[in-house]
Amino acid sequence: MSSSDIFIGETIGTAILILLGGGVCAAVTLKASKARNAGWLAITFGWGFAVLTAVYTSAPLSGAHLNPAVTLALAIKDGDWSNVPAYWGGQILGAMIGATLVWVAYYGQFHAHLTDREIVGGPGAQAQAAKAVEAQEKGAGPVLGVFSTGPEIRNAVQNLATEIIGTIVLVLAVLTQGLNDKGNGLGTLGALITALVVVSIGLSLGGPTGYAINPARDLGPRIVHSLLPLPNKGGSDWSYAWVPVVGPLIGGAIAAGIYNVAFA
Repeated sequence: MSSSDIFIGETIGTAILILLGGGVCAAVTLKASKARNAGWLAITFGWGFAVLTAVYTSAPLSGAHLNPAVTLALAIKDGDWSNVPAYWGGQILGAMIGATLVWVAYYGQFHAHLTDREIVGGPGAQAQAAKAVEAQEKGAGPVLGVFSTGPEIRNAVQNLATEIIGTIVLVLAVLTQGLNDKGNGLGTLGALITALVVVSIGLSLGGPTGYAINPARDLGPRIVHSLLPLPNKGGSDWSYAWVPVVGPLIGGAIAAGIYNVAFA
């Protein structure tokens, strides 16, 4: 695979991942959405199907890493770092494109949600709405969860540990898919297995932080949230943004170490 194929494949695949994954978050969150309040099961399966679609689409071009933690783990495992910049660049760009497409697809719902007095302020007025937004500026705005993750209990050590543990599970599942009798990997079946692993992580470990388990999945859309002209959008919670970047990268590195010691 050439560097250009890798970059294009990762851009397309990660854009699809975030479009469908962020899309289910928007569907469940936003007013005037037919799927509003569908719940955590809808979100976890939506993200799993997003992974499935993205992997099938991008695998022929780039091998479908779609996650800087996976790219890091494979570089540690194989000792080949030459294509890491192409993978990471495509993943961040794709995540930003996907998040922007979610905004386009749900444009009317975002506007309805963020101009609703129940969301941004009580009866009566712009002043109350302005106060509500001002209070949110240092933290997460009312639709940030459509774009990025956030903790239910803000404890940096616990939040970091949760992201590390979830990413270890994901990356070990990815790395060990090559361990069959012929050593050829699981082919297209691997996409389904990875998707189901993501659903499992979401159901079992997603409660504390929203399970980023992917730095690009969180950082790219958070950047887009900070730039989009959304009314009354509140803050992008940059004080937390390092956790879903650093945690998955640590988890990916640990998973690669475990693989090299136990399986290689």
